[in-house]
Amino acid sequence: MKITRIINNNVICAINVRRQEVMLLGSGIGFQKKKGDEVDKEKIEKEFFLKSKNVAGKLYALLAQIPAEYMAVSDSIIKEAKETLGKDLNENIYITLTDHINFAVSRFLNGLNFKNALLWEVKKFYPSEFKIALKGLETINREFNVDLPEDEAASIALHIVNAELGSEMEEVMEMTQLIQKVLNLVRYNYKINFNEESLNYMRFITHLKFFSYRLFSNKIIETNDVEFQDIIRDKYKDEYECSLKIRDLVNHDYKKELTEEELVYLTVHIRRVVMEEKMKK
Repeated sequence: MKITRIINNNVICAINVRRQEVMLLGSGIGFQKKKGDEVDKEKIEKEFFLKSKNVAGKLYALLAQIPAEYMAVSDSIIKEAKETLGKDLNENIYITLTDHINFAVSRFLNGLNFKNALLWEVKKFYPSEFKIALKGLETINREFNVDLPEDEAASIALHIVNAELGSEMEEVMEMTQLIQKVLNLVRYNYKINFNEESLNYMRFITHLKFFSYRLFSNKIIETNDVEFQDIIRDKYKDEYECSLKIRDLVNHDYKKELTEEELVYLTVHIRRVVMEEKMKK
């Protein structure tokens, strides 16, 4: 392979056999090298191929400023997430997560403590992503000889969720806060505590995740199934009233409107989770 650019002593770009530009990481792989030189294959430790040239360009710029070790750790977390979740992730995570890890380590070494206000919510709503993040946190602490707190795992998990949905980090945080607000509203309205291990609760959380995603990405459901809506409103009047309170909350806090379809689907999920709790009494 021929070198196409030198990022730093430990990161270079080259053209592979499929005529794709790849990024290569390895100790000293770019030392005293120039464009057009052959790659020393024995020094290749990691190889990356990014489909987006825009993302690749931003990542090159980032790696010109920070050690390649941060990218290597970031990649290990991303690979774990892809394998565990069975999903493709938005390539932007290579930039955002690598940059975050570098910043988190730097912040710790400078004695700046970090508290994530969404730690509890992330644990509850994104358990798979949080588990991956905890494993990644162990790697970060070991590789950089730091002792980052569990709060950082919540931040890493949000980066993974962000990459799953293709949303901006601010949106993901707003979504997480909205889920908590809706749960609190339902809990207070019916004066119940949820069984967080139950299937109906997990279904409700899953629905709220996609509901909040649709809300903030302006992809609200509109099916115009009037007959189904009429049946649900008539059959589950109390739960529908609760969904109207959620509508008011969303309108007040986020200045967004919910369609009748969204209200009806919320009603169905509220009915399931509330009835389960009532049956236990």
